[in-house]
Amino acid sequence: MASPSDPAKQLRDLARLRRVRDRIDRDYAQPLDVDALAQGVHMSAGHLSRQFKAAYGESVYSYLMTRRIERAMALLRRGDVSVTDACFTVGCSSLGTFSTRFSELVGQSPAAYKREQGNATEGMPSCIARQVTRPVRNQEAPVPAPDLD
Repeated sequence: MASPSDPAKQLRDLARLRRVRDRIDRDYAQPLDVDALAQGVHMSAGHLSRQFKAAYGESVYSYLMTRRIERAMALLRRGDVSVTDACFTVGCSSLGTFSTRFSELVGQSPAAYKREQGNATEGMPSCIARQVTRPVRNQEAPVPAPDLD
């Protein structure tokens, strides 16, 4: 971010980062890359990458892939979409990369997820279904044991 002595620049940078994040959320299925996103907010790709990671805790690419996987999860839960169709619908161009990232984020393959979760949120309000099914990064990170003393 900007130096602590320049809060106006820091606020401008944060606003630009929000615009990038909003564009990813809106246009996740479109071909997006850091260069194009950076150009859209008048930053260099390197500066955008560093600032985005500092502000949101993950890279631009990771954020984009998390949004794509999140949308693919919703499609697969419906049960009427194949894994391949879900992959291409959310903007991924490689089924292999999609499956690898899906497995990393969700903890199981897209096909296994579809089998186990198909219609799992039927009848559930969509706002609740999104919260319950949102992929969580670093699920494998160690969880501290509760203090029983």
